[in-house]
Amino acid sequence: MLKPQLSLRSQFSSSSSTQTPSFLLHKPLFLHGNGNSITSLSIFSMPSFHRKNKNIRIAFVPGNIKAVATSSTEKPTSVKAIVTVKLTVGGVLSSLGIDQDDITDWLGKTLLLELVSAELDPKTGLEKETIKGYAHRTSKDDGEVKYESGFEVPADFGEVGAIFVENEHRQEMYLKDIILNGFPNGPVNVTCDSWVHSKHDYPHKRIFFANKSYLPSETPEGLKRLREEELVTLRGNGEGERKTHERIYDYDVYNDIGNPDSSDDLKRPVLGGNEHPYPRRCRTGRPRSDKDPLSEKRSSNVYIPRDESFSEVKQLTFSAKALYSVLHALVPSLEVAIVDGELGFPYFTAIDKLFNEGVNLPPLNKAQNKVSLLNILPRLVNSITESQDEVLRFETPETMDRDKFFWFRDEEFARQTLAGLNPYSIRLVTEWPLKSKLDPKIYGPQESAITTEMIERQIKGFCSVKETISQKKLYILDYHDLFLPFVSKVREIKGTTLYGSRTLFFLTPEGTLRPLAIELTRPQIDGKPQWREVFTPSWDATGVWMWRLAKAHVLAHDSGYHQLVSHWLRTHCCTEPYIIATNRQLSAMHPIYRLLLPHYRYTMEINALAREALINAGGIIESSFSPGKYSMEFSSVAYDQQWQFNLEALPADLLNRGLAVEDPTAPHGLKLTIEDYPFANDGLLLWDTIKEWVSDFVNYYYPNPAAIESDQELHAWWTEIRTVGHGDKKDESWWPVLNTPEDLIQIITTIVWVTSGHHAAVNFGQYTYAGYFPNRPTIARNNMPSEEPSEEFFTNFLRKPEGALLQCFPSQLQATRVMVVLDVLSNHSPDEEYLGEAIEPAWAENPHIKAAFERFNGRLKQLEGIIDERNANRDLKNRNGAGIVPYELLKPFSEPGVTGKGVPYSISI
Repeated sequence: MLKPQLSLRSQFSSSSSTQTPSFLLHKPLFLHGNGNSITSLSIFSMPSFHRKNKNIRIAFVPGNIKAVATSSTEKPTSVKAIVTVKLTVGGVLSSLGIDQDDITDWLGKTLLLELVSAELDPKTGLEKETIKGYAHRTSKDDGEVKYESGFEVPADFGEVGAIFVENEHRQEMYLKDIILNGFPNGPVNVTCDSWVHSKHDYPHKRIFFANKSYLPSETPEGLKRLREEELVTLRGNGEGERKTHERIYDYDVYNDIGNPDSSDDLKRPVLGGNEHPYPRRCRTGRPRSDKDPLSEKRSSNVYIPRDESFSEVKQLTFSAKALYSVLHALVPSLEVAIVDGELGFPYFTAIDKLFNEGVNLPPLNKAQNKVSLLNILPRLVNSITESQDEVLRFETPETMDRDKFFWFRDEEFARQTLAGLNPYSIRLVTEWPLKSKLDPKIYGPQESAITTEMIERQIKGFCSVKETISQKKLYILDYHDLFLPFVSKVREIKGTTLYGSRTLFFLTPEGTLRPLAIELTRPQIDGKPQWREVFTPSWDATGVWMWRLAKAHVLAHDSGYHQLVSHWLRTHCCTEPYIIATNRQLSAMHPIYRLLLPHYRYTMEINALAREALINAGGIIESSFSPGKYSMEFSSVAYDQQWQFNLEALPADLLNRGLAVEDPTAPHGLKLTIEDYPFANDGLLLWDTIKEWVSDFVNYYYPNPAAIESDQELHAWWTEIRTVGHGDKKDESWWPVLNTPEDLIQIITTIVWVTSGHHAAVNFGQYTYAGYFPNRPTIARNNMPSEEPSEEFFTNFLRKPEGALLQCFPSQLQATRVMVVLDVLSNHSPDEEYLGEAIEPAWAENPHIKAAFERFNGRLKQLEGIIDERNANRDLKNRNGAGIVPYELLKPFSEPGVTGKGVPYSISI
């Protein structure tokens, strides 16, 4: 880089604030650098920063830039600004060649900074003039570039409350932070973590507030207007198609899942509104579909506000890159490699080959894609050196590695309802007989076919059904009413089937669950009457295999519900409105904004990717999970019938499902009805730890209800979440009120739990428990042999029942597609940000908040030890035993990879 050897200064005296500045320049002065290159510099004048009767000196010195704004009577403070910019993939600082932006760097005009005073001018009552200065590049190291600028800050300027930034480059850059050194009271830190657009794309400057947090009523006078205007900018006007560089947060319905312009079969209903209630997503403003004016056109890139996308920052979204590669390169390769999409696995040994030999992949079209897959997906894609062929070979899941036949056992089937991938569905039975709430004229008799005699035959003398219910020993997985309305439609889809199901479990004296009965129901269809049958553990060969097939159907229901409701709906989907409302209504200097920010990172980007290739019409979910093309409509029904914000709090959820009762003398104020419930036991400890941290934080800023009442931003935020983001439920009576600090603590703790503990519990064990898909088949392809069988079908079942089970399981293409996605979803990236591991810069600057965070971090480390002790306790049979994988999904920290533990701050994958 050329290094000018001469410093220049242009000085002028301004006698009037209305003086017209001179921007016309002298002839360029050429400065010689190191003898190999030259550059030209221009000398110019700038307008005054202060009012009349002040002598102002402005200096721009390439290579050693300094902005001076001095009073004639007081000595200014020399301040150095250090700006850290992250190197990006394909961004402004990634090029090794010389371009126009390099020349801009050499001229010392990369970034124009303006220091903003937090105070008003005491004489005029107006905002003080900003102090401007260009920053120049000084170093490049370890993925970051440093820029520096010097300022002479007058003694009467006051505290720096914000900094304007203008990017002079022609490309965006990722600004990490700005530190102002030299002030008597210590440095001023400004955390940015933001993309700054080029002024050539959008002429308006960016503003970044200093790390000190303020409630709206406490905002310094010099920042009030800027605080309000920044929120207005982020809200946008609700018009036009959003551009990539924009940061506008607005709402829309889910009208981009389908693709009617491509095919009539890919048309999907709009989710959001009276017919299909649903949370709102971020508005993109894309044009409407040609064939369906209610739907939005699909595009290769889905808009999200620029600061929600970090995919171009090196190593920042390892998991997101891997998921993108799977969806856009690996899955299409699988579809080529496995020609017959309906072909099942002929033997169980063929399933084992996925882990031993793998699947040969066809050559990729582009060499860079091949390199990308080998680098990003080393667990999955292996290169055979001799032929340079690529093989998709799966790692053996820990469950299968410990016990190859774990998936076959009834006790494991039951145990996983408490310590598996979906611990959110098991419920206490409180009424008998079991009854449906569906219309009997459409769906048949409401009373379950599971009788008292069937249950008492299974529990054999332990107690009666009445006693079992009164003693809280009877539990259920109930997928009857939710799935039954979809059965007729799903059965029209080639290669799949569906039932409504009920599965009953008995709590044994050992504290484990024992499956008692499975009821499968098909409503009247095509003129045929309702069909239903109850299957129980049996002691004859035919009965044993019928029971295994019934379990496969229930597991397909549980897999679909887990993915569409427990995972997608209750974490990813329902969190997006919180993110949008937070950015629209809470200023970046609001303490609650800063408390929630780490819990929102990457979520909107992941959700956009899901709409693009996971939950879209014909995507992975629809093609591989129950209930097929109606999957998103199914999640809308679940949202309508089941979702309540107040029940997203873990204690309330456990009470609602009958898995706990209130007990002031018990830990957490709850007594579990199943004492050895690993998810609940660990989850309640984590919930309490989160709530203590949130309480410390909230009580510091809101010492009394009056502070809550006066916070207009906070009330606008909560109102918008209820009436817009979740507007289809705005009139529900269960929404929490927001009047006191205790109300706010409960609301924030619930949101934090959903983004951290809840998501971790249902996400990071996916490959461990579903990587060997017979344990959790995602779809059932054949009816039960006893449902109106043909003579040939039933004869084949009796001759080789294993074949019927394999035919019921997902096809080879369905299974491998899901397995590669689950592997990536279960993976922690090397730079994963775990709950309570690293303090946010804004928190660290406040001694009270810093001390509270250190307590939070300490309690999380204690939780790790408690979970280890529980897993070593042989009396806890739902988490310790022969071949059992310890329950670690809520251990806060983890190393990278598929580990089955670790709780990130946010829904980052």
